[in-house]
Amino acid sequence: MSLWPKRLTLSSRFLLAAALLLTLLVGAILFVIDKREVNIIFEESRNRGALIARHIASLNLEPLMFRDEETIRKNIEAQVDQDLIYVQLYDRFNTPVVGTEFLKGREDISCCSRLPETVDESTVHFESKTLALGEKALHLLEVEVPVFAKGSTTKWGSIKIGLSLDDMRAEVMKTRLVLILIGLAGLAMGVGGAALLGRRIARPIRRLAAGTIRVSRGDFSHKIPVESKDEIGDLARSFNEMSAQLLRARRQMEEANKRMVQAEKLASIGRMAATIAHEIRNPLTSVKLNIQRVFLTEALNETEREHLQIAQEGTGHIERFIKDLLNFTRASELNLNLFSMELIIEESIKLVRDACPDKTIVLERDFEPNLPEVLADGDKLRQVLSNVLRNAYEAVGPEGVVRVQLSGTEADGRPFIRVVVSDDGPGFPDKDAEMIFEPFFTTKSSGVGLGLAIARKVLEQHGGSIRAAAGTGRGATFEILLPVKGVL
Repeated sequence: MSLWPKRLTLSSRFLLAAALLLTLLVGAILFVIDKREVNIIFEESRNRGALIARHIASLNLEPLMFRDEETIRKNIEAQVDQDLIYVQLYDRFNTPVVGTEFLKGREDISCCSRLPETVDESTVHFESKTLALGEKALHLLEVEVPVFAKGSTTKWGSIKIGLSLDDMRAEVMKTRLVLILIGLAGLAMGVGGAALLGRRIARPIRRLAAGTIRVSRGDFSHKIPVESKDEIGDLARSFNEMSAQLLRARRQMEEANKRMVQAEKLASIGRMAATIAHEIRNPLTSVKLNIQRVFLTEALNETEREHLQIAQEGTGHIERFIKDLLNFTRASELNLNLFSMELIIEESIKLVRDACPDKTIVLERDFEPNLPEVLADGDKLRQVLSNVLRNAYEAVGPEGVVRVQLSGTEADGRPFIRVVVSDDGPGFPDKDAEMIFEPFFTTKSSGVGLGLAIARKVLEQHGGSIRAAAGTGRGATFEILLPVKGVL
């Protein structure tokens, strides 16, 4: 079974690539720094060795000139320590003169000088050596310098020293350890930063992936938060614009489907209305005429006249129903003129008050002054407002409050006249807010449910709209929008 996952996430791949690049980069930088530091440390050891060798040469110049081997031996033995392993002095003929105890039995070191035949005061010979001392290896830097008297160009001899490189190697190891620690710290910080960056890059992409899934399931209202102004932010903004366009397209399609269903429904109602008008009107007219003829008979008593009056009102109700039904299904043309919306509202209020003279209603007005006129069919607008106001009047009880507001507003960047009619009656359930505009739907015990359906049809003919909302606690509110510049 493979230990590697079959599918690496984007952040994981980004992290692996960043870790690899950082490792190579840090490794190359550390390699260059290590080489440079080692060269610097080795150069310092060479300069130190040359300085020590010249110092010993200056101390032993006079004894060498007088071949005072005893003094030379004392001088060089006094210089030997844990860093200076051995000292060997040669005469002008490169013959060994005096050496330290370490060189006894080591003729491969003390046998001969390594200086070239032609030398000057700046000549220095360097050579790295490794000597075996039992199981331990001794690393040395051999330095040899010529010996000159002050102001003379004649070489009197040379001094060869063996300088231990243990301190230098320890310094190199210490430097490498510090560089490794710095490299590991830098690598860790780089990987950590890459992880954070990868997570920041992957998080909006995961949100986009989740958003596409939600959109594919039909949730076009889903928005992705835009947290940056880079390419990923542009992608999120484009996604939000796409989902908004899809949402608008779906709403337009739903509206078109709703209108298609409404048109089919109106066609069915129209056919039904024509049948009702044909089948009911003729016998209804006969009934109405016979009731009127009987009503003129003088032999009727008061009770019989009351019954005939009820029958006559019933036939009138049936006639009005048939008229409303035919008006609703019939495609009528608008007789457009400029009207003051305030005047139409006042006329509609008067019509409703005259129809309900026995009801005491508190009517509140809130009209914005200097509103533009609307291009509309005045009779049909009065019919709309009368239907809405009559519903409000019938909904409230004695001393109930009906409030009418008139103001200007904007919708989709276009100017509209806004009429709001609200009451403090019992209201209606929220679920019925859209259904109350359907034909034959009513929440009242009386009525056939055509008033609001006719109102919506008339307003849509004018390029306007009507919507209803249940009040907070009780009551109902109807909002009517009419375009200022007439039919759109």
